[in-house]
Amino acid sequence: MKDRLNALDVALNNEMREHEFYLKNAERTKNPVGKAMFQQIAADELEHYERLKQLHENWAKDKKWPDTVPLKVKETIVKDVLKDVIKKVANAPAGDADDLKALEEAIDFEGQGATYYARLRDNVTDPKEKAFFELLANIEHEHYVSLKDTEEYMKDPASWYRKAERSGLDGA
Repeated sequence: MKDRLNALDVALNNEMREHEFYLKNAERTKNPVGKAMFQQIAADELEHYERLKQLHENWAKDKKWPDTVPLKVKETIVKDVLKDVIKKVANAPAGDADDLKALEEAIDFEGQGATYYARLRDNVTDPKEKAFFELLANIEHEHYVSLKDTEEYMKDPASWYRKAERSGLDGA
């Protein structure tokens, strides 16, 4: 039980640190794609923080996984952000070195977060607890994939468009 509360403390700290990181970078960047991606993930991380905080408080009080607390986490829409924003902006300012550095750092956060929640999932037996950490691991993985996609777009938009359009060299 103490190990689980310590793990939740780590998760709470990580989610808040990431939330603040994403907000700071959303404010800093001039690139609308980066701004939208950072804003969406900041919102997701804040929601994770709120759910984990609620879980931590109930668990600390009741000494067990809560029966009545709604611990559903909203599904992320992060995978749609890149495509949606690109449709709306034609001549967006390019991402700069700071944007790429922030993306690399964010990719690292999300990869570690997915691994961390998967490890928590694998070390519990309660089905509700397992499902909760599985959901968080999946969302962090989705953030990771979306950030990699954004990084690819910022480094080489032409290649990203070709891949997104799924066109081949033969015109198919």
